[in-house]
Amino acid sequence: MNFRPVAVLDSGIGGLPYLSWLQENLPLESLVYVADNANFPYGEKSPEAVRSFVVELGRALVARYQPKLLLVACNTASVLALDALRTALELPVVGVVPAVKTAASLGSGTLAVLATPRTVENDYWENLVGQFAPERRVKAYAAPELVTLVEKGSSQADREAKLAAWSRRFKADGVDVVVLGCTHYLHLAKDLARHLGPEVSLVDSRDGVGRQVGRVLEERGLFATTRRDPDRFLFTVRTQEDAAVRDRLELRYRAWAREFGLEYMGPWVLSEDVRP
Repeated sequence: MNFRPVAVLDSGIGGLPYLSWLQENLPLESLVYVADNANFPYGEKSPEAVRSFVVELGRALVARYQPKLLLVACNTASVLALDALRTALELPVVGVVPAVKTAASLGSGTLAVLATPRTVENDYWENLVGQFAPERRVKAYAAPELVTLVEKGSSQADREAKLAAWSRRFKADGVDVVVLGCTHYLHLAKDLARHLGPEVSLVDSRDGVGRQVGRVLEERGLFATTRRDPDRFLFTVRTQEDAAVRDRLELRYRAWAREFGLEYMGPWVLSEDVRP
């Protein structure tokens, strides 16, 4: 049964860079990526709501694809729902965390944790700071508009204006290390780095999380010895979704699936599988 897929779940396209790491480093593993468009954005919803729909979607994902491991490639869902998922599902679940430990060894100025409102409000990241960067000045910043910018798209002018504004804010606060505490921000990393300049380091958790997936698969004897299925992409929708809206979603998600070498599986209507 080692040919069963590794499932990757995010509120949208944020987790695709994590999937890309798995494709490159665990090439025999088949992957199923779910963009939970129906519940986007996670970072602006209540903790109770996030736990509820993430657990229900996790159960539906297990029933549909029988994955051998679930990677929750979303910081908000990992902070708020990881324990609930591990209780509800009979398979290993790996989450993502802000890469504070890695960032602590870089720079000497302010260490910025850029995240969603729910991640910033949770004390999880502060516990990481207390453990790995107790002597550093650390400040958390909530940037939900950057999540929407990545997921929904924007004009180049709007994108540049928002990143320039964040660059000015970081420089004014003496920031020399930025932890990308939301997976969506990885899609902006190159442009943000251009605005910030070489004196500011950007840090994410792809390598650490990917290695943890590999360790769990190895420890449990779950490594694939041959590839059976292609890597697949699907996104969730509600039954009441307007046809024109769904068409636009399909156009956008097809393009993302193609960019990451995924077989496009189309929309997953949640009312048929998941009761929110």
